[in-house]
Amino acid sequence: MKTVDIVVPCYNEAEVIETFLQETERVTSALSAYRFSYIFVDDGSRDATLSILRRMQAANERVHYLSFSRNFGKEAAMYAGLKHSTGDYVIVMDADLQHPPALIPKMVEQIEAGHDCAAACRQTRSGEKGLRSLFSSFFYRFSNSLSDVKMPQNAVDFRMMTRPMVDSILSLSEVERFSKGIFVWVGFDTVWLPYNNVERTAGKSKWSFRGLLKYAIDGITSFTIKPLRLIRNFGLVLFLISIVYILITLVKTLIMGIDVPGYASLLCVTLFLGGTIQLSIGIVGEYIAHIYLEAKDRPIYILKETDLKAEKADAPREASR
Repeated sequence: MKTVDIVVPCYNEAEVIETFLQETERVTSALSAYRFSYIFVDDGSRDATLSILRRMQAANERVHYLSFSRNFGKEAAMYAGLKHSTGDYVIVMDADLQHPPALIPKMVEQIEAGHDCAAACRQTRSGEKGLRSLFSSFFYRFSNSLSDVKMPQNAVDFRMMTRPMVDSILSLSEVERFSKGIFVWVGFDTVWLPYNNVERTAGKSKWSFRGLLKYAIDGITSFTIKPLRLIRNFGLVLFLISIVYILITLVKTLIMGIDVPGYASLLCVTLFLGGTIQLSIGIVGEYIAHIYLEAKDRPIYILKETDLKAEKADAPREASR
């Protein structure tokens, strides 16, 4: 019997987590040739998520949980769940039921057909705020135009992977993680399963617009250096233009005498160059920030509590890298 671990990041999901388990158990119980286990990762929740996980684990031996010392983010939670998984296959999905468990049998079918990964991709974004949908669409197009790592439009983290693919993902131990890009970067044969967007059963999204913007910037700077090259090329163009302008000014001065420059044109040029320099410093700063965070070599997460046995739970240092 093949084993499947379902990794479920959780942050303040007390309202929906038991419903999630019931719905997922209802679907997986029909797949009798597989043994499913759950690894819930409590990402420093401030509600009753952890106490519910303890109760669920006591009632079901196939339910396991990890609990962080604080909120480290969904990326760290997914990494921790993958790190502690031991199954032949691993599924990553959210606890809010926006990733429909009904897709799991189709994923299993595609994996058994020989694919390394069966991943879900939303074909509609109904029920989502228009601004957020527009921003998401722009991000995918902009990121794909800059990076060699091409992410399908509306791709989500919900997917089933083989053990070799999971191990390859774990070998990438950077602190500033962007899993959507990592899933694509490692390669492997992936088949995409479209589904209609599902609204949350309960609770509310933990993603703010500011958080999504930071996540998007991290995603772009993690997989491409083209912004740095664009700055270099733009700077070169400005330099050449300035040389030409200086030569023209010198020629005019020698032929026509001293000319008093206009205030408006001088102000426009100063503001333009100042803004360009400030933007360039900001882009370079993003890359330096990534270097800074990676150089400190801090743990990706700190585990506070788990029901897993000591031999399955990594030592603190190993869990971090």
